[in-house]
Amino acid sequence: MTDIIIAGIGQIPVGEHWELSLRSQAAKAMLAAVRDAGGIRPQALYIGNFLASVVSHQSNLGALLAENAGMTGIEAYTVEAAGASGAGAFRTGYLAVASGFVDAALVVGVEKYTDMVGAGLESAAAQAMDYDYEGVQGLSAVGQAGLVMQRYLHEYQPPRSAFAAFPLLAHANAVNNPNAMFRKAIKPETYEKAGMVSAPLNLFDVAPLADGAAAVLLTRASLLPKDFAHPLVRVSGSSVVVDTLALHDRSDPLAFEAARISVEQACSQAGILPKDVNFFELCDSTSIYAALSLEAAGFAPRGQGWRLAAEGALSLGGRLPALTLGGLKARGNPLGATGVYQIVEAVMQLRGQAGANQVAGAQRGLVQSLGGPASTAVTHVLERLG
Repeated sequence: MTDIIIAGIGQIPVGEHWELSLRSQAAKAMLAAVRDAGGIRPQALYIGNFLASVVSHQSNLGALLAENAGMTGIEAYTVEAAGASGAGAFRTGYLAVASGFVDAALVVGVEKYTDMVGAGLESAAAQAMDYDYEGVQGLSAVGQAGLVMQRYLHEYQPPRSAFAAFPLLAHANAVNNPNAMFRKAIKPETYEKAGMVSAPLNLFDVAPLADGAAAVLLTRASLLPKDFAHPLVRVSGSSVVVDTLALHDRSDPLAFEAARISVEQACSQAGILPKDVNFFELCDSTSIYAALSLEAAGFAPRGQGWRLAAEGALSLGGRLPALTLGGLKARGNPLGATGVYQIVEAVMQLRGQAGANQVAGAQRGLVQSLGGPASTAVTHVLERLG
């Protein structure tokens, strides 16, 4: 198969963008990605979004966003997979270009969370769960994660304070990321004093939901202009796997099976083992999901994922740098856009454009996005050529 290259990247800061509409956010990221790719024009636009039809009262985003960015006449539609929507859109773009039916595909993840305020927002976000058996009972996504963490603490008996290492790392790495929502490091005592959100998860264990838009442009290596300015980053592995939607339908709620299988498939496609990557952009929507993702990917035994953060293995100078530009916790979690932000940040690492947060010698990165508690898992292996 010909090399599929991420030729352009674009993003806006994650935050509360009261002054920007959904379409304006997307246009800024989309046009930035096209500029970064040297002006390559896409034949298709794939959009990752989760909540627009409810929160922004807007569907048919393909027509809306293409028109607003001056790209009418192309193929365009939305991909939805809850918090993995952006990653799903990226896979769609990758497959479209790899198939040969599309020469260049633009992928944008966008979310305008602040188009709604109040209790309705939590109900909207709960659509990622099984409504008939979870949502209708009043269970929220954070409440569900709290139950998972309670079970984890009971099963494996880790020190509760060890989970502080995940948000401490994320906030420390976000200090130098101009697109992060929270650019301030936190201290262990700050974590310990934080109020409970859904016991045993405290405020710093949960990534903040926010507005944002990020975009990438994909094309085949053979179609790049001769004067292409950036180091080449290719997609060498791609996988989407689903598990049961409802957590209670799983034989083991602490085993993220879809996440495990998607890592295995993506790495197999790339011809590598997980240990061969130089960094891992994982889904830290909550601290417990970060630990379970590390275990599912095979980087730690069951019940030991927390140790990688607590012992410094995930730091920029560690053996498996993670959350290198702040992760969901400190960069912010714009839901349907998050998966594309993760890809953009991985490309920055592989191009050598991560500044003070650069992972030394980064040649290969693993990126994983989750919809719900790994009900959907999307994993990609990205690799620098040359």
